[in-house]
Amino acid sequence: MSAYKAIYALAVNNSEKYIAIRSFKSNQKKYLLLVDLQNLKTKIETVELYQLSNVDFSNIRAMFKNSPYVKVMESILSNDKAIQNSGLNMPLSGKNGITLTVDLCPSHKEMDRVIVSDLLSSFKNAQPIPISFSISGKWLLKHQADFDWLKQLQDKKQLAITWINHSYNHKVNELPLSQNFMLAKDTDVQAEVLENEQLLLKNGIVPSVFFRFPGLISNQKLVEKIMHFGLIPVGSDAWLAKGEKAKNGSIVLIHGNGNEEPGVKDFIALLQNKKSDIVGRQWSLFDLTQGILSSFK
Repeated sequence: MSAYKAIYALAVNNSEKYIAIRSFKSNQKKYLLLVDLQNLKTKIETVELYQLSNVDFSNIRAMFKNSPYVKVMESILSNDKAIQNSGLNMPLSGKNGITLTVDLCPSHKEMDRVIVSDLLSSFKNAQPIPISFSISGKWLLKHQADFDWLKQLQDKKQLAITWINHSYNHKVNELPLSQNFMLAKDTDVQAEVLENEQLLLKNGIVPSVFFRFPGLISNQKLVEKIMHFGLIPVGSDAWLAKGEKAKNGSIVLIHGNGNEEPGVKDFIALLQNKKSDIVGRQWSLFDLTQGILSSFK
C-alpha cells in the first residue's frame, strides 16, 4: 500500500453516490475508501468505477441535508466547543439496552478478554453481538494476538464489530487537558488519523467512518479537523469508570486494555443485573451505526 492520502470528493457510479475520503495504491491499482451517506457504511473500490468531483463539507451539507451522515455531523457541530466529550455523546434510542464501546489504548497489560467472554456467554442465543472497539495503533502493534482473536470472533459471526479509529499514538502527558492528548502542541492530526487507518487496512479491516478522541479530549478546532477527514467523532454519555450510569440507549464506554478495572467490573455487574432481561430478550446491545440511523432519520 502506498500514496495513502485524505481526499474529499463526490464519487458517482450510475445512480449511486458516495463520498470518497481516502485514496491509495496497492498492487499498481488505485483505490478509494468510500462512505455511504445513507447507511454510514464504508467500502474499498477501485477508482475507475467512479466519476470523482472535489467537494467540501458545505457542498455535502447542501446536497445531502436529509442524509443521516449530514444530520449527525450537524448535531456534532452544534456541540463541539466542550473540551471533554464532544462528538456524538447522547443516548441513541429509548429501547431497552445500550451501545457498547470498548477503548483499546496503548498498554503493556493484557486485554480484558473477560468482557468478550461474558458477552458471548450472556448473549449465546443472540449472536452476532454488536460491539464497537476503539483501536489505537500502538495498542494493536503490541497486542496482535488479541486483535486477531477479535477478528476471528467476527469471522465466526459471534461478534459484529464496528472498528473505531482511536488515533495511532494516543499520547498522554502531565499537562492540563487543554494541552494534553491530541491537543498537545506537537500532535500531527493527519498522521494520527491516516497511519491508524493504514494499519487497520494492513490487518484486513476496512476503517469505519467513526473516530474517538483519546481521553475524550478535544476542542472546536480539533473536532472540525476530524470532520474534515470525513469522520464522525463518537463520545459517550456513560463512561462507567467515572461513575456515569448507563441508561436505555446509552453509548457506554469502558476500557478493555487492562488499565481500567472499575469500568470492567461495573460492566460485568451490569450484565449480571440484566441477566433475566437478556434471557427474555428484554435488554440488548445495539449496533452503533443502527442507533445513529434510527436517531437521525
